[in-house]
Amino acid sequence: MATETQTVSELPTETIDFAHRMFDAAREGNTQLLLAAVDAGLPPNLMNQKGNTLLMLAAYAGHAELVRGLIERGADPNRLNDRGQAPIAGAVFKREDEVVRVLIEAGADPRAGEPNAIASARMFGRTDLLVVFGAREDESTDAGPIRQAS
Repeated sequence: MATETQTVSELPTETIDFAHRMFDAAREGNTQLLLAAVDAGLPPNLMNQKGNTLLMLAAYAGHAELVRGLIERGADPNRLNDRGQAPIAGAVFKREDEVVRVLIEAGADPRAGEPNAIASARMFGRTDLLVVFGAREDESTDAGPIRQAS
């Protein structure tokens, strides 16, 4: 049984393989498999080696139904990865408007992360999303580089 002090290298191979399958399910949008695993006890905020949660990977890949299901099961829509990126900014970057709306409805903060969703929307000329975010046209944001979640 895993303890809080165990490192990944100390976990059984089967556990690591299972975690990889769950991260793949998030990327692929395998809603049925992943939500069943969360319902059976998989932590909804499980993170990979880069700090990307299941929600981050699903959002970045455009799986709105899965994003909604993970949030309903306790996934944090504002959890940042190790690069300081938020799921909502990744969804803006990938032009996943339905995911953006699901995240906003769930309380995602468009000002969280670096670059944040507002800065990303401006960077890509998505003034329609600025309305969704309740951002002013002249609101100052830092639009640092956008990097792909993996």
